[in-house]
Amino acid sequence: MGKHISTSQEREKVILVGIKTPDITSTQLEEYLDELAFLAETAGGIPVKRYTQNLTMPDNKYFVGSGKLDEILEGVKVHEVASVIFDDELTPSQLRNLERELKVRILDRTNLILDIFAKNAKTAAAKTQVELAQYQYLLPRLTRMWTHLERQRGGIGMRGPGEKEIETDRRIIRDKLAKLKQDLVKIDKQKSTQRKNRGKLVRVALVGYTNVGKSTLMNTLSKSDVLAENKLFATLDTTVRKVVIGNLPFLVADTVGFIRKLPHHLVDSFKSTLDEVREADILIHVVDVSHSGFENQIEIVNQTLRELDKTEKKMIMVFNKIDAYSYTKKEEDDLTPVTQDNLSLDDLKKTWMAKGVDTVFISAKNKDNLDAFKEIAYNEVRKIHTARFPFNDFLYPNINPLDLIED
Repeated sequence: MGKHISTSQEREKVILVGIKTPDITSTQLEEYLDELAFLAETAGGIPVKRYTQNLTMPDNKYFVGSGKLDEILEGVKVHEVASVIFDDELTPSQLRNLERELKVRILDRTNLILDIFAKNAKTAAAKTQVELAQYQYLLPRLTRMWTHLERQRGGIGMRGPGEKEIETDRRIIRDKLAKLKQDLVKIDKQKSTQRKNRGKLVRVALVGYTNVGKSTLMNTLSKSDVLAENKLFATLDTTVRKVVIGNLPFLVADTVGFIRKLPHHLVDSFKSTLDEVREADILIHVVDVSHSGFENQIEIVNQTLRELDKTEKKMIMVFNKIDAYSYTKKEEDDLTPVTQDNLSLDDLKKTWMAKGVDTVFISAKNKDNLDAFKEIAYNEVRKIHTARFPFNDFLYPNINPLDLIED
């Protein structure tokens, strides 16, 4: 993997591009570009301009229309940007055409996410998983316009396989892919053995959109020091910790965050990580309730979970970051429709979110309402534990678990 050390001096200016198709609203498009901007910033870029266009479907040649392409070219010159980032996966021909016309580095959403994963991969397992995904993305795009010398400049999108591999032919890339897949099979077996060695303790997996506070909650529960940053995909490697509430032990796994349009290369590569979700007894779905699009994020996570695992699991919904929740109070004579923007937290708790599943509103950062969360988690874990170890139930009498929790 190419080594990259990011400094403030290296932060490069980028332009963001998105299209509004009939199936998305203008508000959603802005939210998508906000997320793309956050991705770009996480990768080390500084978004300086956005371009959007209404299209029924992406243009086959340039993704955007020729008139919009001229506007983007003007923006590239005026702002002296290093890269233009598109909020969709571009075809190999679109990449070539755009680089030929704009004469700067062109990145699509998939390449950007892969770049962030490469930046954050720390262990041998994570690095192998990311490298495999990068090569799978690279293979059909070997005929791109820019040469291997461009890769020596560094920057966003450059944390991929080194320049020597870029010059090689498809056969060598395929050989590399085969080798990486073999390595991942070994890693998967090792991870599987580790999971079996944990015994029959109840397993809980933290799932959710990226940057919702899963790692912060993990640290609070297990008194550990898992990396928790206000960045997308700060956590790549699954961290498993033993947690004890009252006198009841169980395992908690912090998994990689989901995201809209998560590249399928990554889903395939991170099989061993996502196996923690498949093998969990209970899923704790953490939601950033302060995010304007949290309902959409919930659906994206649920859809991803349905694709990963067809079995029904116990789900606990944890609405995190109540300390950051804000709303505009609606005046009594205001006849405009009620939206999330003018719902108080108390009002929100009375909506559909509090029905059907165990739900709790917390701040993992400030440790607000954690006792209520721990009580729900304790009760659900205890149900499975006592079914699994029926003769040990005398260890866990009918007591209030909160009486046993240490401050």
